[in-house]
Amino acid sequence: MKAIIKAIAEAIGKSIGFILPPVLIKQVNAFGVHIYTGYHARHFKHWGNGSVLGYPMERTHRLDLVSVGDHCEIDKRTVLTIFPQMDTQPEIKIGNGCHIGAYAHLTAICGITIGNNLLTGTNIIITDNAHGATNTLKDLQVAPQERALLSKGKVTIGNNVWLANNVCVLPGVSIGDGTIVGANSCVTHDLPAYCIAAGCPAKIIKRIKQENS
Repeated sequence: MKAIIKAIAEAIGKSIGFILPPVLIKQVNAFGVHIYTGYHARHFKHWGNGSVLGYPMERTHRLDLVSVGDHCEIDKRTVLTIFPQMDTQPEIKIGNGCHIGAYAHLTAICGITIGNNLLTGTNIIITDNAHGATNTLKDLQVAPQERALLSKGKVTIGNNVWLANNVCVLPGVSIGDGTIVGANSCVTHDLPAYCIAAGCPAKIIKRIKQENS
């Protein structure tokens, strides 16, 4: 039955392709994205003007603790999850003008704060937590999915930061304004403003001098 439905749907799509120009198909798709955005926006703590949510979201939890600024784009297949611990009320705060690429994963138990104009590639991870302690053999004999979430602290990302494809930002990290992190890097320690970092763990490879005011 699924094969028949798929064949019919593809036949309809091909027929439409002969009738409607590509530009109109793009407009129809954009219209659908805005419908999807409007439906989900009410679940967020704050949803900014002109912001767009890509279809579909991969997984969400406690969007009522997520704030998104104005004119942001959160691309498809993004994971946005918050897991409050005890009486805590962590938040994910995303500033204005941010673009978060497809297949991103943002998860918090303490908090993630992102400034304005963040640009990311695809498959980035920003997390303030990990699955349980790893200090003893007993810790590691517990299935990872059954371990309590632990955090080394909140994650803070400044304004005008660029995170390239597959960057991983780990708990307790702060990234300064204007910093660029190269593809496939893992940020395990704080990075200052106006530098370029890359590697696993990420290390500073260039500092941009600030002009005297």
